[in-house]
Amino acid sequence: MTRSHLLQPVQEALQAFTAGALPASSLSHTAREQTELLAALPPRYAEVLHGLLDRLESSALFSEESCSFSQQDLIASLQMWIDKARGLLESI
Repeated sequence: MTRSHLLQPVQEALQAFTAGALPASSLSHTAREQTELLAALPPRYAEVLHGLLDRLESSALFSEESCSFSQQDLIASLQMWIDKARGLLESI
């Protein structure tokens, strides 16, 4: 069995955030507390994830117009991170 199931909490939190049912801070908290997931991935994955989450939290503090980060682009980047992490976890 692969360890790709470790991504489920992050994927579900991202979907809830995208649907407007979860604030950015809760998505970030959920993703950051997945220590088993982050330990199963190369260290660079944690660095990238934390950078994306930091920008997402910052974007939530401002309106889309006044923020230098596009929330939609960040959501797409987080989904891409999940997809790449899933591919890696399924290959090991």
